Amino acid sequence: MTALVLAAQGRIDFRTFLFANVGQDSENPATLRYFEQYAAPYAAEHGLDLIELHREAKTGTETIRQRIINSHGSRQTIPVFLSNGKPGSRVCTKEFKILVTGAWLRAHGAAPDNPATVAMGISLDEIGRANPSKAMPYERLVYPLLDLKIRRADCPRIIRSVGLPVPPKSSCDFCPMRKTPEWQAMHEQEPERFARACEVEDTINAHLATKGKPPVFLTRTGRPLRELFKGGSQIPLFDTDDEGCDSGWCWT
Repeated sequence: MTALVLAAQGRIDFRTFLFANVGQDSENPATLRYFEQYAAPYAAEHGLDLIELHREAKTGTETIRQRIINSHGSRQTIPVFLSNGKPGSRVCTKEFKILVTGAWLRAHGAAPDNPATVAMGISLDEIGRANPSKAMPYERLVYPLLDLKIRRADCPRIIRSVGLPVPPKSSCDFCPMRKTPEWQAMHEQEPERFARACEVEDTINAHLATKGKPPVFLTRTGRPLRELFKGGSQIPLFDTDDEGCDSGWCWT
């Protein structure tokens, strides 16, 4: 959202913004509400193109949750934690963000000999995440927040300065990169959303059980999500997980 404000103010030279929606049944509902109530109207008011994209499969629009549930857990897609606490492979960002925006770019003329300039919203204090070599062949990655020496702490101030609320983090209901206090808050404040996350974990593990494989988890605890807060019990509100999602694609 910071980049959208900066573009409206003429501080960065970008007029087109892409939002890869991973699914109404997958994305944080607060993020989708923010997009509709604040981001889209603000972009329209300032003559900016804010385009919502979805992953298209042969059978129509596909969401991350649909892929997992419809495959009965055989296509887990997300980086679940193994029994040893290590994260498994992750394809969600690439297939539901990078390739989705890439398809739009190619459809609008991007090619290896005519790459699209793609801005990533990485701030100065996150400079280690900036990696132009990760660009797809039809892209050239740039980092306008770095050029303006904008830090993460500056972003809320920039957004509020134009009368907008700060957006919530964008992440799937069942994202394993969520930290323990965030899971607990979801359990207490959004029980239906928490239950949907439990169903995703259950579905993946039901598939693994048929293969004689050990279960996986949406947290590092090595315990099923359903059991973490049973009977109102709490687990410590600290979290040593420092990996997080550092791709720069999953947060708006």
